[in-house]
Amino acid sequence: MHKGDPDNHVVWHESVIKKEDRQYLHGHNSMMIWFTGLSGSGKSTIANVLQIELFKKGISVYLLDGDNLRHGINKDLTFTQEDRKENVRRTAEIGSLLVDAGIIVLAAIISPFASERERARSIFNQGEFIEVYIKCPIEECEKRDPKGLYKKVRDGKIAHFTGVDQPYEEPQNPEIILDTTELSIEECVKTISSYLFDKIKIIQVKE
Repeated sequence: MHKGDPDNHVVWHESVIKKEDRQYLHGHNSMMIWFTGLSGSGKSTIANVLQIELFKKGISVYLLDGDNLRHGINKDLTFTQEDRKENVRRTAEIGSLLVDAGIIVLAAIISPFASERERARSIFNQGEFIEVYIKCPIEECEKRDPKGLYKKVRDGKIAHFTGVDQPYEEPQNPEIILDTTELSIEECVKTISSYLFDKIKIIQVKE
């Protein structure tokens, strides 16, 4: 588990119960599945359906949705670049705690900056961070506009909006790329499930 860079007077207390013990209790390995993409690309929808599929298979899973986090732990953050970075940092740290607890974590968060996604990855062990890029052109995201956000941006009611007046840096080497202009939600979930269960062999389902 990530121990950060505490001041000298702050001491890290090792837990008697280890992550491996908690994983054994849950019956499977734990990891972070990090969904990134523009607003309206389909991150939350795909993550929610995947959560259901994993839960049905006996997997202990928890979804960290970016919008939901902004109702609580991240409610003090705005949408400036600095606050977006802090949003990613907090989400990653929460995810790290849950992975240490032996849970499969799904995080659906725009996370527009490559450096911050890499920093998030760095606090997890090798193989514990799976980046899923939900690819969708901004023109299509704006056409869908499920939350009406793009309209508010165009009407001047929202500033600092990713893809419009703030950049989105596409992942260069994500573990999975899903183009939601070509794939259905079901196909996206099937692709991720296949990767998790059949390729990296990291999840061991309870017998």
